[in-house]
Amino acid sequence: MTPQPFDAAQDLADAPRIGGAQRPKDAATLILTRGSDQPEVLMGRRAPGHVFMASKWVFPGGRIDRSDFAAASIADLSADAARRLAAELPARRARALALTAVRETFEETGLILGRPAPSASVAGPWREYRQAGALPDLSVLSYVARAITPPGRTRRFDARFFMAPVEALRDPDRIEGSGELDEIAWLPLDEAQGLDLPAITRFVLGEVAERLRRPDRPLPFVRMVRGRHVVEHRD
Repeated sequence: MTPQPFDAAQDLADAPRIGGAQRPKDAATLILTRGSDQPEVLMGRRAPGHVFMASKWVFPGGRIDRSDFAAASIADLSADAARRLAAELPARRARALALTAVRETFEETGLILGRPAPSASVAGPWREYRQAGALPDLSVLSYVARAITPPGRTRRFDARFFMAPVEALRDPDRIEGSGELDEIAWLPLDEAQGLDLPAITRFVLGEVAERLRRPDRPLPFVRMVRGRHVVEHRD
């Protein structure tokens, strides 16, 4: 699958401008991959009632939570992921965003990215994950893309996209959606491109296909500068 240029016009149509000034909120997404000859990705369709990107197919993810800064893990980010993130934000926040991706994926799909650990009783959003007897393994995450929602939208996110192989999941066949995604499926990359996708998701799918062949590919950063979309690539 050949990577496509970022579709700026579609991005504006995905979330029309409504005016007003909002600072982007930090968020994280997890792209789970399966297979090598015909790679697949795990995607979900957002429920129709959502204010933002309703009925679109997306990767699991969401906003950072205060609890993500204090959540335990069994292994830290890899040197490469930590280096790439360190160019953008402090190490503590980078780690929290990686944990956000793990937590949100669990909340939306029931899938546990982590290793077995004694069950623990904690308060807040990590309660069910820890009760399941696991700790996140951040070392399996690759940092693959960053995108900031254009100004004036109903929601604005500074989203970091992480990627991990299916082998990092404790029980990859046990998908239990929370309802935020009304359908969840493993999809071949080419088939996924034919779905109703946000422009950024379509763009990142192409990046994923390339990164599976070339892990050291420069990281794309998509944002709007002076009213125009810009895509920078950073080593």
